[in-house]
Amino acid sequence: MVPELPPLPALTRAEGELVDAYLEVVDLLGRINPSRTSHTYGALRAAQALVGRASALRDALTLMHVRGESEVHADTLARALRVLDGERRSGRVTVPGEHVS
Repeated sequence: MVPELPPLPALTRAEGELVDAYLEVVDLLGRINPSRTSHTYGALRAAQALVGRASALRDALTLMHVRGESEVHADTLARALRVLDGERRSGRVTVPGEHVS
């Protein structure tokens, strides 16, 4: 039986788009990370897609700003990122630690 995930916190549509676009950028950066990839073609495709996803991230932030959402509610957005597995996903962006033999 799969455990039930906690519910997402209440987000505006723009905040939801911000979180989604941010995680998509993080996923692409993880695929590009030279310390974690083994093929140039996959990294190239991810780098090409990154441009579009970065634009979506910019657009979500622009929409928030235009709508008067001038503050980022970091605690609420962090909860949303945790529910959406953001900690594991963002871990692929980092350089892995050295293995001591």
